[in-house]
Amino acid sequence: MAVYTIKINETFSVPRNKVFALFADHYRFGNMIGAPVKRVKDSDQADPNGVGSVRKVGIGPFSLEETVLEFEPYTLIEYSITSLSPIKNHIGRIRFSDTKDGQTRVQYTISFEDIVPFSGKIICSALEFRLRRGIQQVPKLA
Repeated sequence: MAVYTIKINETFSVPRNKVFALFADHYRFGNMIGAPVKRVKDSDQADPNGVGSVRKVGIGPFSLEETVLEFEPYTLIEYSITSLSPIKNHIGRIRFSDTKDGQTRVQYTISFEDIVPFSGKIICSALEFRLRRGIQQVPKLA
């Protein structure tokens, strides 16, 4: 099976704590990417969206669940699809940092393998399009 990778690097004139809060909140993240997202399991950490929290993305049979694997406030969010899905070995990693001129850099990487041969290219293109379009909303939503 082929491995697919999406790499998005964006910089925003928005404080890092506000950008991180947007990505960390499952509901607000869904608004940003234009997909229904709800937290179905709280983390047992201080932040209910932290390690171990589970979010449902999508509607009905077209939904999947993602579980937060790493959560370092204002620095890193890592998650994986943990329900049935048309892809496998999915890892999403969002890293947040400050630039020298006081802006916030977001480095968002997703990698996965397809299950059905050649479906990965279509899934990768659609996912990347939606994420890139959504991330452009950061200045308005953060």
